[in-house]
This record gives sequence, C-alpha cells and structure tokens, in this order.
Amino acid sequence: MAKQPHEVASMFDDVAANYDLTNDVLSLGQDRRWRKEVAKAVDARPAQKVLDLAAGTGTSSLPFTATGAYVVPCDFSLGMLREGRKRHPWLPLTAGDATKLPFADDVFDAVTISFGLRNVQDTDQALRELYRVTKPGGRVVICEFSHATWAPLRTVYEEYLMRALPPIARAVSSNPDAYVYLAESIQSWPDQPALARRLQQAGWTKVAWRNLSGGIVALHRGTKPQQ
Repeated sequence: MAKQPHEVASMFDDVAANYDLTNDVLSLGQDRRWRKEVAKAVDARPAQKVLDLAAGTGTSSLPFTATGAYVVPCDFSLGMLREGRKRHPWLPLTAGDATKLPFADDVFDAVTISFGLRNVQDTDQALRELYRVTKPGGRVVICEFSHATWAPLRTVYEEYLMRALPPIARAVSSNPDAYVYLAESIQSWPDQPALARRLQQAGWTKVAWRNLSGGIVALHRGTKPQQ
C-alpha cells in the first residue's frame, strides 16, 4: 500500500540518526562505490551549481563540494536536515519537495538524486521539476535501485530484500519498519528502460543508463537541450 508524502517524511525523520550507517550495513558496503560512480557521472566542476536532491544528511553532497562546485543539498525530511546540520553545518541544506522545488528556472549546471526518486509520490512531476531548474545544456544523474539483469542474481536479491533485510534492519536501524517499506518500493519500481522513457517524456535528451552491481542499481543520465 502506497504511503502518503507526510508518512514517508516521518519515516525518514525516524531513521535519520543511523541512516548512513544502516545503508552501509544493508548494502554490504556497496553504497560507497555507487556514490563514487554518481560523483564521476555528475562530473562537477569548480564554480558550477549542483542540486543534490534527496540529499538526506548531506553525506552524498560531500564529493561535489570537494570539486569546488557550489552544492545545494535538498530534502523533504526535516529530521534528515537537522541531523545533517549537526554533521555538516557549512552545507546550505534546504528543505524542499521534489514535485515543487523551491528554486527558479535554469539555475543548476547539474541535478542529481540518489536512492530518492523511488520515494517521491509523483515521479514524472519530479523529473519535470528537475528539468525546469536545470540550465540548458545541463545534466541530470539519477542513481536508483533497479532490477538485476541476470535471473539467478535477481532471485537471490529479491530473497535478500524480503527475508534478510528486515532482521538486519531491526539490528541496526532505529525504525526497521521503514526498511520493509523500502524493500517493497524497490520491487515495484520501473525497470531501466521504463525509467529511461520517463526521463525522455519529461524533456531530457541523450538519455542513457549504466548498470551497477549487475543491475541492482542503475545510473541514468540525461541532458537538457540547448535553447
């Protein structure tokens, strides 16, 4: 059963304190490698403006700041943002709804969202909003759980999501029920070609994707056409 936006926000508020640690444990450390691939794909440069949507505590924004880019971490969970301010008080952490971003048109050189698009109630509206706030010629990078391309791996992965993940989450998370919801949302998420089509429908061009970890995670990219 789908959760309402306020329910999802509350869920992330509850897991904020241990969120980064829990992700590290549940992904068997793979989330660090995935984030490195995101940083490479975004290819942030000094003085560029980067929007890091669904940034949580801001950990995902740090690789972009290291390049000299100006990064705006944005999230709808106030609990995540409060935790982020404790850890990274220099970051311009911003509260915002992915379907109605608090930014003007054509502001960012690059926009990115990692493991957050799946939790937005209106995916297509979020993709249109990311398009709106991106400069012509700018780029989008989406890192999201997807569908394993090799059938045996897909079977093992789905068993892990539904059987192993909940007890591990109970051991390390402050709100293990949140991770049951996340496991279910991963299974119902569109596959790689379907998400690519939705990016194109939102206006993005040069849309492509690359599978990570056998398709468990996919990195989608697109470009906003020059006007």
